[in-house]
Amino acid sequence: MAKPRVKVPKSATAGEVVTIKTLIDHKMDSGQRKDKAGNLIPRKIINSFSASFNGEEVINVKLEPAISTNPYFQFSFKVPETGDLAFKWVDDDGTVTETKKTITVE
Repeated sequence: MAKPRVKVPKSATAGEVVTIKTLIDHKMDSGQRKDKAGNLIPRKIINSFSASFNGEEVINVKLEPAISTNPYFQFSFKVPETGDLAFKWVDDDGTVTETKKTITVE
């Protein structure tokens, strides 16, 4: 998988609701398409996406083959304190892509 792109505010006030945007480059082969020789292309999708703030889960999404190429997620959450927002994408083959961003409470 390619490096994910995330947009997270660097700072917020305690209790502020912020919007988080993520996108990851991925072909998302559903297992239903065929190659030029007529053989089925094996399924290879991101099957889950999650984000946690200081170890507490904020969002957890299970994905199915109908998800689009290069999945984009946008969600909001209330920032309680300074901390790390950790993102995790898991592929069918067990590949895990993770990244982390810090939000500072001012």
